[in-house]
Amino acid sequence: MGPVRTRFAPSPTGYLHIGGVRTALFNWLFTRRHGGQFILRIDDTDAERNKAEALQPILDGFRWLGIDWDEGPGVEGPHGPYFQSQRQHLYDQAARKLVASWHAYPCVLTADELRVEREAAEKAKRPYIHRGPRRDATAESNLSLLAERRLPIRLKVPDGSVIALDDLIRGHVEWKADDLGDPVILRADGRALYNFATVVDDAAMRISHVVRAAEHLSNTPLQLVAYAAIGSPTPAFAHVPVVNEPNSKKKLSKRDMTKFLTTEIRQKLERIGWSAAEIAARDDLNPATVAFYREMGYLPAALINYLGRLGWSMDDHSEIIPLQTMVAHFGLERVNSSPASFDPDKLYWVAGEYMKEMPLADKVAGCLPFLQRAGVLPAEPSAEQSRKLEQVIIASGDRIKLFSDILQYGTPLLSPAVAYDEKAVAKRLRKEGVADLLAAFAGEIEKLPVFDVQSIEGALQALSSARGTQPSLLIHGLRVACTGVEVGPGVYDIMVILGRDESLRRIRSSPAFS
Repeated sequence: MGPVRTRFAPSPTGYLHIGGVRTALFNWLFTRRHGGQFILRIDDTDAERNKAEALQPILDGFRWLGIDWDEGPGVEGPHGPYFQSQRQHLYDQAARKLVASWHAYPCVLTADELRVEREAAEKAKRPYIHRGPRRDATAESNLSLLAERRLPIRLKVPDGSVIALDDLIRGHVEWKADDLGDPVILRADGRALYNFATVVDDAAMRISHVVRAAEHLSNTPLQLVAYAAIGSPTPAFAHVPVVNEPNSKKKLSKRDMTKFLTTEIRQKLERIGWSAAEIAARDDLNPATVAFYREMGYLPAALINYLGRLGWSMDDHSEIIPLQTMVAHFGLERVNSSPASFDPDKLYWVAGEYMKEMPLADKVAGCLPFLQRAGVLPAEPSAEQSRKLEQVIIASGDRIKLFSDILQYGTPLLSPAVAYDEKAVAKRLRKEGVADLLAAFAGEIEKLPVFDVQSIEGALQALSSARGTQPSLLIHGLRVACTGVEVGPGVYDIMVILGRDESLRRIRSSPAFS
């Protein structure tokens, strides 16, 4: 194998799509394993759909994930420029060279004439395979015509041939050239079409391996014809299967992924500070985009691990694979040829595994901005608030899988006011006998010489035994009285974090006594 050079070429039309990032990651892993160069090229020739403001989120997303590039925007390199909109002159030169070498020709038919041809083919129930009238004209006459008039240029597809590809993932694929029309490669205004621009760029940038989404397989035969026409070596191709929606055979899409914004996720986003209207409208709050996972507080290493395993396996059992291990073992031969199914629950589990290994100081630093944005903690927390945040994170343990999970477990303990859930109150505080138990227990903990987990638990067990009640009755009542909700860290940890005085205040002012 010669020098490995791969590329990812996003169009700046919106936020990074999960499926696209998985493809970029496969390129990056393959390149890093073989000590090659990974190129980031911006395919921005579609003026109608491209948005200049969409580029920065793409670059930011890659940087957040740690997918760096050796050539491209902000890095440059010997094969630039790395924006297709700045390479139009190269496509024009290449197209005219093909006309001169009799591999391309000007299209002289009008749109109406082409429409008539197409309709005639449809009426006759035969495929529409266009072969233009200038196809067999001499190269000299075609060049003269182009000097006089601005016309589209079409690539000649060789008649009677078979176009073959040995794909590194899909295996051997063939197309009959006679089933393919002569495609336009350059519009009359000089703009190149995708299938030509990408070949010119990949050849000029010496791309050795084109690893891309399977949806581009249909573009491959025309690109293979273009490689042969310009006299460039053909890179190896690997078409990565699509990523499907969870438990579905439908391709993952931004539009459809909004249905996976559960009530819990929406509530979390609203706590962070997004309104319901913004959640519905913003691409970066869509689970099909990388930006969503950054917004929710996923660790980038966890997302990389999950996407790397989405359709690729190192062996038959490993799920948590550190990045350097993934680089050392990645190979296209172990990429599954079938579509992969995106599983949010599996990703959440992977995130939790990475969070377990994170040092406490890093967890605090990651959780703090979410509490600040939600207005739970100020921009400059006090020493006491910082100490309590550490205690909450320790007490929450494995419950915190994302930084934003701190909103669920930290808000009830760090906010001065308790927001009581009505269902929890009805279930745990309105139950007969709970108010008497809480009042008695408040008196017991008021007398404790030491206010720690062991002392609180001992007092609760003793009171429950003396009253002949199950400890769970008081445990559930205390949790709701002190936090307003039924889920969270252990109730003894909760009371220690709050402190004796605050615990007593919350118990005695809870809805159990109103």
